[in-house]
Amino acid sequence: MISSIENNQNHNLMIIAGEISGDLIGASLIKELKKLDPKIETYGIGGNKMQIEGMNILYHINQMAFLGFSEIVRHLPFIKKVQSELLTIVKKKKINNVVLIDYPGFNLNIAKKIKKRGIKIIYYVSPQLWAWGSGRIKKIKNRIDKMLVVFPFEQKLYNENNINVELVGHPLVERINNYKFLNRKELFQKLQLDESKDILLLMPGSRRQEVEKIYPQIVNAARKLGEEFNLQIVTAGSVNIDIELFNRLSGTSDIKVVTGYTYDLIKHAKFGIIKSGTSTLEAAYFALPMIIVYKTSMLTYLIGKQLIKVNKIGMPNILLDVVVVPELIQSDVSEEKIYNAGKQILSDQNRYSSIKTKLSEVKNKLGNADASARAAKHIYELMNEA
Repeated sequence: MISSIENNQNHNLMIIAGEISGDLIGASLIKELKKLDPKIETYGIGGNKMQIEGMNILYHINQMAFLGFSEIVRHLPFIKKVQSELLTIVKKKKINNVVLIDYPGFNLNIAKKIKKRGIKIIYYVSPQLWAWGSGRIKKIKNRIDKMLVVFPFEQKLYNENNINVELVGHPLVERINNYKFLNRKELFQKLQLDESKDILLLMPGSRRQEVEKIYPQIVNAARKLGEEFNLQIVTAGSVNIDIELFNRLSGTSDIKVVTGYTYDLIKHAKFGIIKSGTSTLEAAYFALPMIIVYKTSMLTYLIGKQLIKVNKIGMPNILLDVVVVPELIQSDVSEEKIYNAGKQILSDQNRYSSIKTKLSEVKNKLGNADASARAAKHIYELMNEA
């Protein structure tokens, strides 16, 4: 039973989420926290969704969209400025609890500075420790008071390292359950799509740098696949990226770019070419056969290759512990290789059906539709500890 914090004069909480996926997670978390205590005030880094839920945004996620080691080095003065201002707000608002959502490069760094002030830190949505090895485990053990994780294997990993952890499930499930879907006919009419063709869905990421590196290759491969298998190409764009960028990178405006209907598109698509990240998990939830692609700067790739300890990068493949869908990384993100990988799946109905069947197992690994409420409960209890 959660006790009240009416006697606790400080209802202020800092939340730091540096990406669009974190903004969605943070918004649901704030909504659930306010159900527990309407007086809670939140400050920090977030996006439009968190702002709508009443968060005092100090920096918007659009300002924090760094990708790769070289980008981070270039933005170091700005990053230090942001950290300094966050620490100033912590002191000014007498904040005793900070919630970090994913975004490990920034969050684990600032956690060290926050921890020195005796502030409790909750980490919601774990960094990918299974990929990065023991270094981050040590940092978390020293800097984080409680981990709130979304996958059972993460809970096991933290328990094995004697770190305070709670499994809350994945907030993706509640978002999908609460979503009002259009049926196929409604979607096709709304977006003026050709009802005689299935959708080849492109999801090139939510950061400008990602889109610039990935989109030209996947568009060219998608055109060939579309012609060969009678598919129409639709790009699920991000709200923070201008459609003109997609048109410029594709060399034409004949590819339909859509924002705001991502779940509908995934549900009704035939096939996807998707940048590694949360989007691949969303696609797997709907058992959408796909190719996972990822490309970054050569410096970031070479450094990452030395640090990362896994041979799979796609979350569906990691969750299922087998390569169910192809992964194309760095130089393999080429028109030819994407086309060939797509053709092998689309031309083989048995393989296509097998992928759908295996991906359908992902849904069962994501937990129930109450992750945000469970996370809010644990955070609220920590806020109320003496």
